[in-house]
Amino acid sequence: MIRFTAIRLIEIAAMLVLMSFVIYALIGLMPGDPIDLMLGADPHLTSADIARLKVLYGVDRPLIERYLAWAQAALHGDLGYSRLFLTPVAATLLPRLGNSLILMGSSFAIAFAASLGLGIAAARRPRTRFDGVVNLACFAGVSLPTFWLALILILIFAEGLGWLPASGTGGGENGDLADQLQHLLLPVVTLVIASIGGYTRYIRAAMRDALGQDHIRTARAKGASEARVVWRHALRSAMVPVATILALSFGTLVSGALVTEEMFAYPGMGKLIFDAVMGNDYNLALAALLLATAVTMLANLAADLAYAWLDPRVSYQ
Repeated sequence: MIRFTAIRLIEIAAMLVLMSFVIYALIGLMPGDPIDLMLGADPHLTSADIARLKVLYGVDRPLIERYLAWAQAALHGDLGYSRLFLTPVAATLLPRLGNSLILMGSSFAIAFAASLGLGIAAARRPRTRFDGVVNLACFAGVSLPTFWLALILILIFAEGLGWLPASGTGGGENGDLADQLQHLLLPVVTLVIASIGGYTRYIRAAMRDALGQDHIRTARAKGASEARVVWRHALRSAMVPVATILALSFGTLVSGALVTEEMFAYPGMGKLIFDAVMGNDYNLALAALLLATAVTMLANLAADLAYAWLDPRVSYQ
């Protein structure tokens, strides 16, 4: 297990190096550069000013040289300076990362907890009216466009009833927790409704397959209670395929939800990454995208390790 983990960590490090170059190259190949954007914002810049700024920002050098200079600085802990926000990348990234972790983490926990209960209940009553209602609700949730759902919630609860704020994070200078929770409620509900259908379908299918396995019939024949059969034996087997889905979902915890954040004017990672890419902010876009990539790959490693714990037949020796 230790050898397997060490090899996977080396592979993750190599993949991050490759991804950093790919992301840097893709952003660098986009039309225009930061100096061109400055020229559009300030037409009074002269050709001498443009040439001096290109040398200052290093955009006059070949792409590979610029990447190597960035990589060397990043290895020493210097992620650079954000041109859009006029602050160091770390200072720009951390507040948005915290906002996204609160939003995405809370919605993920609520959606998965609800999906677990619904999926298990539906799997234990296949082809019944309850199973049909759960399936219909899941298909409806998956089919709803996120922007439309967010707009409806804003129109009803913010504009119509006036119960909840429509945008922002709240808290103000005093950091009022109740105000922050009120601002967080609508985007969390939007993300929960958008994701609960898919999670429920996965858990239901995995549980139905697990409940039909031989060791479940053996456990029942030995007189094990239904609760023990479901929660101790069947759920453990069902979580093996579900762990893969959960691992892939962890990338969104740090990459944010662009549509939801845009609809509720929520300052999270999704909006930050979009603005950085569209604004040719190399340093900020690279740091944010690499962070999301690293979390996704580490979550997949955690899922691989969880397989061995969930299923004794899996071995990495």
